[in-house]
Amino acid sequence: MASQKRSASSRPRNARSASSTRSAGSDAYDSNSSQRASNSASHSSSGARSSQHGSHRAHGSHSQRNSRSSSSRRVAATRHSGPGTHRAGGKGPKTHIKGRHLILKWTLGLILTFIAVAVGAFAYLYVTTEIPQPEKVAMAAKTTVYYSDGTTPIGSYAAQNREIIDCSTLPKYVGQAIVASENRTFYQDKGIDLRGITRALITNLRTGSRQGGSTITQQYAERYYLGETTTYKGKLREAILAIKIAQTQSKDTVLCNYMNTIYLGRGAYGIQAAAKAYFNKDAKDLTVSEAAMLAGIIPAPSTWDPAISPKQATSRFNRVIRIMKEDGYITSAQAAEAAMPQTVAQTTENTYQGFKGYLLAMVEQELVNSKAFTKDELETGGYKIVTTFDQTLQNEMQSVGDNRASGMPDGMQIGALAADPRDGSIKSIYGGTDYLTHQLNNATQATYEPGSTMKPFALLGAAQAGVSLDTMFNGNSPQTFKGLVSSVANSGNVSYGYVNLYKATAYSINTAFMNLNEKLTPQKTAEIAHSAGITSDIDETSPYNVLGINSVTVKELTQAHATIATGGVKHTLHCVSKVLSSDNKELYSTKTGDERVFEENDCALVIKAMEGTVQYGTGKEARSIGRTIAGKTGTANDAYAASFVGYTPQLISTWAMWYPNENGNPQEIPDFNGYTHSEYPVHLFTEFMKQALKGTEDTAFPNATDDGKVGGPDGTWGTGGTVTRRSYSGSSSSSSPSPSASATTGTAPSTGSTDEGNTGDTTSGGSGAGAGNDGTNTGTGGTGAETDGTGGDSTTGSNGAATGQ
Repeated sequence: MASQKRSASSRPRNARSASSTRSAGSDAYDSNSSQRASNSASHSSSGARSSQHGSHRAHGSHSQRNSRSSSSRRVAATRHSGPGTHRAGGKGPKTHIKGRHLILKWTLGLILTFIAVAVGAFAYLYVTTEIPQPEKVAMAAKTTVYYSDGTTPIGSYAAQNREIIDCSTLPKYVGQAIVASENRTFYQDKGIDLRGITRALITNLRTGSRQGGSTITQQYAERYYLGETTTYKGKLREAILAIKIAQTQSKDTVLCNYMNTIYLGRGAYGIQAAAKAYFNKDAKDLTVSEAAMLAGIIPAPSTWDPAISPKQATSRFNRVIRIMKEDGYITSAQAAEAAMPQTVAQTTENTYQGFKGYLLAMVEQELVNSKAFTKDELETGGYKIVTTFDQTLQNEMQSVGDNRASGMPDGMQIGALAADPRDGSIKSIYGGTDYLTHQLNNATQATYEPGSTMKPFALLGAAQAGVSLDTMFNGNSPQTFKGLVSSVANSGNVSYGYVNLYKATAYSINTAFMNLNEKLTPQKTAEIAHSAGITSDIDETSPYNVLGINSVTVKELTQAHATIATGGVKHTLHCVSKVLSSDNKELYSTKTGDERVFEENDCALVIKAMEGTVQYGTGKEARSIGRTIAGKTGTANDAYAASFVGYTPQLISTWAMWYPNENGNPQEIPDFNGYTHSEYPVHLFTEFMKQALKGTEDTAFPNATDDGKVGGPDGTWGTGGTVTRRSYSGSSSSSSPSPSASATTGTAPSTGSTDEGNTGDTTSGGSGAGAGNDGTNTGTGGTGAETDGTGGDSTTGSNGAATGQ
């Protein structure tokens, strides 16, 4: 038995030896399995197995467990006979292992190479990166806006309202509030926060955003030394510079310089300027709550200003107070006492004083609306903005608008805009007298009823429909129209008889255009006006929309008429030409497009009719400019507003006026200094264009071919095509044809004699029958005063004095 036990005890050693051999072939037993096999052999029920069998079981015990058949044991024994014979020569597994080792070696080599290159690049950038002089970069942060010459400044944004202070005079909690808000690890980090950068990088890769994970030192490096950095290369340079700054400047120095340079909104740079802008006090007198509020809005000060976004500002304030308490900067009692502070009203910088404020605000709005820049970027970017404003024209327009006529009532509002219709560049505006006292821009923001300056869009619709502008329409007053309870009258209730669309345009005859709009449809008139460039709402269901009952701005009306002036090509009105960086690299240029929206000949017909307004119609004063000009007067309902838009091929100008009461409600414009409400905008236009067109050539408009059909394609427009043609005798020196009319005998008035011009001369004719009436008129409005060639002058008739529109 002792011998048997020794034999059994020797088996595990043999099993371990076999196991060791098999491990090299990746098919070995573990020691526990071998032990179990040995134990099984020693306790066999036969008890008489030879040591050879036991030895065999030690080599093949797992085969015994899996199958009790002798054939299975033989297979196992065969498979394991001889050391290593199961490897099929040992070639398969060894080749696989060598392949994997080769891949691992290559991968490891590439990783090490990448690390070496990255370390080398970082080392190179670190050695070659120098801390620049901060004063030069800080000065470059001032954005300057120039006139179109690119050299004459208009003004600037955020003119570096900064007062450098000694931070030792500040309470500790001022700097601590900024640390709590922007960089809690500031006092421990080495200038950068690797965890923050990694977290931001992962977020950027996942969302496509541009988070920076910046520390205060990095922000300081960016804002004070580098300018805004958004690329990864720029962020790398920023990080290297931050490390160098952290090594060369103390934490107190970095934090102080940061507080002296950080932009905090309201044009304020640095904590001292911000304390005055928001709380009208010095920074040394800031309370814990005030310091926390300022620190909270640092990421977006113009947007999170409590006066603009009180909810967001309060949320940020609460966050800063919480962190200050958690980090031990303030006590729990101080945190409990903290409350969102009240800020003072924002004051506008003097750079906005006078008319320049309107120009600067327009430029800023255009760039922000384009999504090219944010307000903060414009105030901190150090850009050079070249506008389209012409200094000479701007000064001239401002002078004309400011020089009020004798007797003009106080509170009269005037708005004007001039532009080159060929490219949409705005040359000048009249937004008001002083931006600081009246910040609503009368040229681009204030709205008024344009009156009859809307009529050319219906005229364009007639041309598009194939209607000859020689088609006759009933121009008598008053008239009733389908669907309207009230009748419609011409200005002064003047009856003009049957007139073609040239004359109806020149004299702005309401009833004729209401007839036209009834046939064209208000929907079509509104569609044309919108296509031309009017963006405000136009009532598409009201036939009155042709009379300009919906409010617009001077800018959008100018845009719409400029589209007609260019033969149907719309160039977007704009006041920015380009934006340059501080080193004169172009960052932005205006793309106005050249969208064709109307046919050229259709527009030429409208222009031809509008030339009559200046040559013999309601805008006759503008004829004294001595140039080829097309124009249109407009008077709002109840004389609440009046306007005139006119143009040459190279310059368009719109002038409008309205008279709100002290509550901002419209009221009737009174006559003053010999001018009626409809005449004064023409006078302003004339005064401006005389100077604006000095030294320029008199350019003719394109020829127009009136190839439409009288009465329209179906013969149902106006009076149709069956009316006998008759010419009116009104004199005209226009290049447009003299107004002509067709009438059926006994149904339309013939003309009387008249003096031409806007002189108020009277026409001759029988009292009660109206000037020029032959006494046989039985048509609608046949008893009204008849005018021809007077352009809205006083006339004699049963209705007394009348004025054209």
